[in-house]
Amino acid sequence: MIKVDCGYNIKEDIRFFLESERMNLSDLAEKTKISRTTFDGIMKKGRSADSVCEKFYTYVYENRYRMNIVKEELIREKYQDVLFHGSKNGLSEITVTGSRDHCDFGPGFYLGEKYSQALAFVCENEKSSVYSFKYSVDNLKVKRFACSLEWMLAICCYRGTLGDFTQSKMVRQIIAETEDSDVIIAPIADNKMFYIMAQFTDGEINADVALHSLSASSLGSQYVFRSEKALKKLVPIEKYYLCRPEREECKARLNERSYEIDTKLKLAKREFKNGLYIEEILK
Repeated sequence: MIKVDCGYNIKEDIRFFLESERMNLSDLAEKTKISRTTFDGIMKKGRSADSVCEKFYTYVYENRYRMNIVKEELIREKYQDVLFHGSKNGLSEITVTGSRDHCDFGPGFYLGEKYSQALAFVCENEKSSVYSFKYSVDNLKVKRFACSLEWMLAICCYRGTLGDFTQSKMVRQIIAETEDSDVIIAPIADNKMFYIMAQFTDGEINADVALHSLSASSLGSQYVFRSEKALKKLVPIEKYYLCRPEREECKARLNERSYEIDTKLKLAKREFKNGLYIEEILK
C-alpha cells in the first residue's frame, strides 16, 4: 500500500491564468461568480471545495485553456517516465488489490501512458479525477504484450469468457507468465474492444478478424503494477480536476470512436475470412 497525498494544484493554476489573461483576483471573481474572499482563502491555503473548483476550471476550459493536457506534456518533459490513473472518487492510497473485478489482467494498480486514456475511463463520473505518477520498472519482472493472440487470450481469461479453453496448454502458459510478473505492459482494451474479443471467444469471428479490428482501434498502452515491490516504484505527482465540459467533450469523442470500431469490424470481416477460430487454435 502506498499513500497518495497529492491534490489539485489550484493555487498555481489560478496564478497561471491570471498572468496569461492579465487579470487580477477581483476580475476573476467577477467572471467566475466566485467571491474574492474565497479566492483569497485559496491563495493562502492552496486548496478549495470541489464546487469552487468546478466553477473555476469550467471557466478556464470554456476560455480554451486545456490545462490538464498541457500539463501532461510539461511533466513528461520534466520527468520522462510518467503514467496516469483515472479515479472515480479520488485516491488516498494505492494497493495491488483495489482494482475492480474482472480487470484485463486481474488484481493490480492500472495506469495508462497518456492523460487522455485515464480520462476516458472515468469521464462518466461526476466526482472523478486523474492522477499523474513518476515510475520505474528497474529490477522488476515485466511481462510485455503486443496486440496479439496471446494478449487477447490473456484478457479473455482474466475477464472470464474463455470457459473450458482456460485449461488449454497455451492459455495456462500465458497466465503462468503473467502471474509471475511485477508489472504488465500491454495494449489497453476498453469495453468496446472487449466486445470484439468476446465475439472471438464465442466462435463468431476468427482470430484474424478480431486482431485486425483491435489493432486498428488502439488506445495505447496500459501498465499494471501487480506487486508491492512494483508499487514502491510509483511516486504521485499531481491530481487533476475534471470539469464538466472536459468530461462531456471526452464522452462525445468516445461515442465517435465507438462508430469507428463498428466500421473497422465490418471491414475486417470482409477482408480476413480465412483465419482460424478459437476451437481450431486451442483444440
